[in-house]
Amino acid sequence: MTKSPAELMRQNLLEVFNQPDPARRAAVIAENYAADVVWHEPDRVINGRAGLERRATELLAENPDWVFHPGGTASELDDLGHLAFQYGPPNEPAVVSGMDIARTENGRIVELYTIVTEVRPQQ
Repeated sequence: MTKSPAELMRQNLLEVFNQPDPARRAAVIAENYAADVVWHEPDRVINGRAGLERRATELLAENPDWVFHPGGTASELDDLGHLAFQYGPPNEPAVVSGMDIARTENGRIVELYTIVTEVRPQQ
């Protein structure tokens, strides 16, 4: 069964960027992303599944105790998915807020855009 853009957005946030196990993260990436996926971050562009996997690993290493939380319900329109997120230490106010927007084809993410909307100082 082909996954909806909204379902892909939830899995992107929770099963890729919150996943500490490299093998499980790689399996979700292989299932949910096109081989030539392009991820646009505010300061860089990542190409391909291997690049996305490397960058996800880097983010997890930068703040190993931080977690992503959905900032609402994932939404979709045609082949586009959107999900707001919050990122920071567990049980504390989020340090980073933003949104991911993805274009999908045949139940896979082909382009991902991460937009940071707010960065708060840590308390």
